[in-house]
Amino acid sequence: MTTLPVSDHQAEKTKILNRLRRLEGQIRGLQKMVEEEKNCVEVMTVYASVRSALESTGDVILETYVEMCQAREEKPADLVRLLKLAR
Repeated sequence: MTTLPVSDHQAEKTKILNRLRRLEGQIRGLQKMVEEEKNCVEVMTVYASVRSALESTGDVILETYVEMCQAREEKPADLVRLLKLAR
């Protein structure tokens, strides 16, 4: 197997970091809503959105790191460990 080209690796890293920054903003917004005791339905709607975005971002991180491990020809046990950590 070959490693990912640097540009592909950098693009994936940038995509993950952008998602994490968006999540950070959403969580701060949720925190502010809780502090301000906003409407319960509004708070739970934002919470559900944050939760979904976190799960989606986790999927992207998992896919990216599995590909990286495969490209580095890491031991199968490392891939299994990675998948277990993701659960």
